[in-house]
Amino acid sequence: MDRQIEKKFWTARRTIWLGTGGIITLVFLFGFILADYSAKLNIQRERITVSTVIKGPFQEFIPVRGSVVPIKTIYLDAVEGGRVEKLFLEEGSMVEQGDSILQLSNPDLELSVMNQEANLFEQLNDFQNIRISLDQQAITRQNQLIEIEHGLEQAEREFTRNSELMAKDLVAKQDYEQSREDIAYWRKRRDFMIRTLEQDSLYRIGQIAQLETSGERLRMNLEAVKRNLDNLMLSAPVSGQLTLLDAEIGELKSKGQRLGQIDVMSGYMLRASIDEFYIARVKRCQEATCEISGSEYRLVLQKVYPEVREGRFEVDLDFVGEVPPGIRVGQSLQCRLALGGLSEAVLLPRGGFYQSSGGNWVFVVDRSGESAVRRQIRIGRQNMEHYEVLEGLDPGERVVTSSYDNYLQIEKLIIK
Repeated sequence: MDRQIEKKFWTARRTIWLGTGGIITLVFLFGFILADYSAKLNIQRERITVSTVIKGPFQEFIPVRGSVVPIKTIYLDAVEGGRVEKLFLEEGSMVEQGDSILQLSNPDLELSVMNQEANLFEQLNDFQNIRISLDQQAITRQNQLIEIEHGLEQAEREFTRNSELMAKDLVAKQDYEQSREDIAYWRKRRDFMIRTLEQDSLYRIGQIAQLETSGERLRMNLEAVKRNLDNLMLSAPVSGQLTLLDAEIGELKSKGQRLGQIDVMSGYMLRASIDEFYIARVKRCQEATCEISGSEYRLVLQKVYPEVREGRFEVDLDFVGEVPPGIRVGQSLQCRLALGGLSEAVLLPRGGFYQSSGGNWVFVVDRSGESAVRRQIRIGRQNMEHYEVLEGLDPGERVVTSSYDNYLQIEKLIIK
C-alpha cells in the first residue's frame, strides 16, 4: 500500500526566496530610518560666496556720512528792530571784522534815546552842582577857621600886653580879665571849628564817593543808551564769509530776528548724522578715519547734539592735524567712527546673509566642500568688515556669507 509523503515547508527554494526577501525588506527598513529628509537645495558653487572664520584683532566702528562745514559759524541777529535803510554787502561776500553790513532805522528808538540822554545829563548836572556846593561849604569853613585863628592871635597879643601892664599897675584889672576871657572864647571857637571841619570832611568824603559811584553808573547807562543806536548798524563781529543775508531795503525787522550768518573760513569740520541706536555709545573724543583721494585722515569727535530728529542725531568731528586739501563747504564725506578699542575675537566676514538670518544662523560648509548645513550662531559687535562671533563657529570653519533670501526654508545646500 502506498504511503503519502508529506511535503516539507522549508524547502531549499522557499528558504532562499524568503531569506532574500527578508534581506531586501531589512535594507529598505534601515534606509527609511536613516534617510535624511531635511529640506535640501542644489546650488551652483559660483552663485554663492564662501568665507573663512578667523580669529584676530577686532575694533567696532560704524560708517557715518557727514558734510563739511566751517570750523565756526557766527549768527547775526537784530539787537534792535527797525527798517532796513542800507545794504553795504551782498550775500557771499568776504568780510573783515568791523565791516558794516547793513543799516537799520528806528525813529521811536532814536527819540527814546534822546529823552534818556537828556534825563541822564540832567542827573549828572545835579550831581555836579552838589559836588560844587560841598566844595564851597568846605572853603567857607576854612575861611571861618582862618578868621577865628586870627582873632585868637589878636586876643593873645592883647592878653600879653595887659599882663605886662598889669604887673606895673598900668591897666585896669577889668581890662586884664576881659583880655583873658577873650582868649578862652577864641580858643573854644577854634576847637569847635576844627571838630566841625573834621566832621564835614568825613561827610564830604562819603558824599563825594557816593556821587562818583552814582555818576559813573549814570555814565555807563548813558553809554548803554548810545549803544542802542549803534545796534542799528550791523557790523561783522569776525572775519569770514557772509554766507547768509536775509534783508531787503525797506523791509521791517523785529528785535531778535535772524539777519544773516558769517562762516569762519580758517578751518573745517565734519557734521555727521548717526542712527539713534548708537546714541548711548557715541561720546566725545572718540576717533574716526576718513579716506579722501587715497589718503587717510584722522578726526576726533568734539560735540554730540542730544536732540534726536527722525530717528537720528548729529555730531561734530574735527580734523586732527592736516586738513584734506581741496575740500569745500557742503561736500559729503564717508567716515568710520570707532566705538571701542582693539580686542581679540572670532571674526566672520560681512555679507548679505545677515539681512536674511538676522545673524542668528548660517550655512556652514563641510570639509568636502560639497554641502553646507544650517547652524545656529550668536553674533555680537560688528564693523564695516567683520561680525564678532560669540557662539556657534570656530576659527577655520567656512561659511556661506552671500544672501539667504532664497534659502529661508532650506536646511542643507548641495553645492554643485
